[in-house]
Amino acid sequence: MLKYKTEIREEEREEIIKEFLPYIKYTAFRLSWKLPPHVTIDDLISVGLMGLMDALSRFEPGKVKLKTYAELRIKGSMIDELRATAWIPRSMRKKIDDINKAKAKLERKHGRVPDDVEVAKSMKMPLTDYFRILQYATSSNHIRLEDFRNKKYADSELNITECIPDPKAKSPLSILEEKDTQKNLSDLIESLPQKEKFVLSLYYYEELTMQEIGKVLRITESRVCQIHSQALSKLRTKLQPAT
Repeated sequence: MLKYKTEIREEEREEIIKEFLPYIKYTAFRLSWKLPPHVTIDDLISVGLMGLMDALSRFEPGKVKLKTYAELRIKGSMIDELRATAWIPRSMRKKIDDINKAKAKLERKHGRVPDDVEVAKSMKMPLTDYFRILQYATSSNHIRLEDFRNKKYADSELNITECIPDPKAKSPLSILEEKDTQKNLSDLIESLPQKEKFVLSLYYYEELTMQEIGKVLRITESRVCQIHSQALSKLRTKLQPAT
């Protein structure tokens, strides 16, 4: 680590920036999960650099180590930026922080994650108020799907939009159950009398009308309807135990 002077030359300033840049990037990535949609990691890194410049202009040797002072100013400037861009009211943010502190305290005390009732009780807060604050906290960070189309991390191949399930898509279990039902139904149709099986085939697969089927089989349309109804009744009865 360099020994810094009160008056820092330009060459020394550039060397200091290079020395602190890994810490600035590391801190920015650590805080990146708190970023609102309109703020990027690069913005946070720029704020960190501004914090470092401010630390260099204010630093007085002998009172504290530059490393300690600069790191505090870098992280502090990033946190200030996040607070400035967040739309959560200060009073609500304090309540959320208090809940997080109470959770951490109970976790240290009991050696496990506390449940909501325990946290609310420790804060002497009505459970309804507690859940209202939590709901406010979880709904306060608005996210647009468009923000995930640009990869946040250059070394990541993950596209989050590809991980969002289609609500209209069938689950693997429903697909398997559907195939199983189709197999059972196919076996049951094969067990029907030849005329009933033929009527179902012409009606559902060939998409002929009852009148057209009657002409093919040389029977009346009403007789076709009767055979069709008998076949469906048998299938329903045989399928019933499996449902």
